[in-house]
Amino acid sequence: MTTKVAIVEDHAEIREQWARLIRGTAGLECVCACDRAETALVQLPLLRPDVVLMDIGLPGMSGVECTARLHQALPKARILMVTVYNDPNRIFKALQAGASGYLLKGVGGEELLRAIIEVTQGGAPMSGVIARKVIESFQRPTVSAEPDVTLSTREEEILGWLARGYSNKEIGEHLAISANTVGVHLSHIYKKLHVRSRLEAVAKRPAVGLPS
Repeated sequence: MTTKVAIVEDHAEIREQWARLIRGTAGLECVCACDRAETALVQLPLLRPDVVLMDIGLPGMSGVECTARLHQALPKARILMVTVYNDPNRIFKALQAGASGYLLKGVGGEELLRAIIEVTQGGAPMSGVIARKVIESFQRPTVSAEPDVTLSTREEEILGWLARGYSNKEIGEHLAISANTVGVHLSHIYKKLHVRSRLEAVAKRPAVGLPS
């Protein structure tokens, strides 16, 4: 099955480079390459891409706001931020808006393609420096989830695998359940913790025990 990819990037050279890479890769299709968030919000809901490569520093509306709006309009689409910004504030704003991964520009073509595939399988790809910043933020003292929030044993188990960066498919293999069933459990976890993404869930429940 072909994975449809859309690009939202104002730098023409980078935009065309990504488009050529995707067009030249079997199993991927570049359905749209927009230079502004406003254009993306009109075209992408019609084209319904599976993955969106999103820059943050767009002219006019920012990539973070565009991500939030696309997340509402296309909840099944996976949005990968690909940007020069690596400060924690921007990273978490993007993730809170609904981004599924965060890569730094300058990422190699093979790594970008791996990230596209990984995110379609339920993963949350990140550049190494970004992953370190996220981990550091988790290790700081945080306010835990509300005391009256109770997760089931299976939900706690899934959250533990999630904290280790496993995809839905990989979690399902460890627990002998389908990836779809993992997704159902995750939706229950999100509702209970009042979050919208995998990373928010782990950040809000940092004390969860990790599987051995």
